[in-house]
Amino acid sequence: MSTSATSKTTDTTTDTLINTPAVEPRDVAAAAGRPWLRTGWMMTASGWSANQFSALLSAYRSELGLSESTVTGLFAVYVVGLVPGLLLGGPLADRRGRRPVALAALAVNLLSSCMLMAGSAATGWLLPGRFLTGLSAGALLAAGSAWVKELSCPPYAPDAAAGTAARRSGLFVSAGFASGGLVAALIAQWLPHPMATAYVPHVVLAAVAWAVAHGAPETGRRADRTRSEAGSNAPDRAAVPDWRRFRRAVLPLAPWVFAAPAVGFATLPGLVDGGLAGWRTVYAGIATAVVPGSGLLVQPLARRLAARHRTATGVAGLGVIAAGLALAVPAAAAARPGLALVAAALLGAGYGLALSFGLTEAAAAAPPERLAMVTSLFWTAAYLGMLTPYALALLSRWWSMPVLLAAGAVLAALTCGALAALDRGAEADRTPA
Repeated sequence: MSTSATSKTTDTTTDTLINTPAVEPRDVAAAAGRPWLRTGWMMTASGWSANQFSALLSAYRSELGLSESTVTGLFAVYVVGLVPGLLLGGPLADRRGRRPVALAALAVNLLSSCMLMAGSAATGWLLPGRFLTGLSAGALLAAGSAWVKELSCPPYAPDAAAGTAARRSGLFVSAGFASGGLVAALIAQWLPHPMATAYVPHVVLAAVAWAVAHGAPETGRRADRTRSEAGSNAPDRAAVPDWRRFRRAVLPLAPWVFAAPAVGFATLPGLVDGGLAGWRTVYAGIATAVVPGSGLLVQPLARRLAARHRTATGVAGLGVIAAGLALAVPAAAAARPGLALVAAALLGAGYGLALSFGLTEAAAAAPPERLAMVTSLFWTAAYLGMLTPYALALLSRWWSMPVLLAAGAVLAALTCGALAALDRGAEADRTPA
């Protein structure tokens, strides 16, 4: 064999060592136990913690006498804590591993619900409780999403379908969104001491999820181990994320991912509850279940669209969000709860499509060594949309809600067109002259 051929073979072997995860015996053993399912419950607990408070907004106004601006502000404080949680949790999980960051975040998430329970007797606990809910949920989304994704790939899941790994964490989060709000609302409607007892299910869920996930294998530092085994001077060819793809495909869509459901379960119920005397909390809980529930139901459609074209899921999601906001206009103007639920279902379907697309594109743009960091950036941009109800409340001083919702529908449609245009530009760049 010639010297050049030997050199080429050595380079190929080195590349394989760098880019192929090291498989430890315990990793292979864990594959048979579907470890992604064990960590997925952590994501459900994260989604549950976010939405249980949303379903209680009207109850906080009626039971504790909090003003509309105070309640809306407490809703927004979640995002204020979430953003640093995401931005710190992602890089930390890439450096220290998924497991310690995710488990620590879930423990703080459980503590935050205990603080919100204490807020039923002393409202001063509500603000730090909501902030810690956001902070812990952000770190958990960053570390946990990467952990679930990696445990959904070989060697842990040898038969995983293409695209399933990236979307799976979003499905678990959506399940928590759908369940947490509805359960909290039903408890608040019929059980005593609702502002405290409504948080008990999440405390139990978070404790069980922590115990179940504790034995799941670490995945985040395997690339570091393989590089050290291959040699400290081995080239790191895949460590730079595809920022061009991230800017073109992910950033234009990301804020709509949670702007849509936030309008569906935080804004619309308050606009149509005039004829729901005695049932406002239950209606709010139904809305918080309908929105993410619709997002779960459209996942088979999301898979089919993704198989046809790379950006079809994102374009469809923005189109459905625009339709949902357009339908919310007459629902708010005429205060029609039934029509508002239909609009909420459309907003939820758009959320499900957009979330599926965003997670898949973020994972595609990220090298393994930067997966948690890039995923955290996607979640950060997406959760900025949760500030939409607060922004609408401020703008309603000058414009009516139907006008603002109509403007949102137009903006969503324009974003849909922009995403399609950016994709055509990317296709043109990839096509050889």
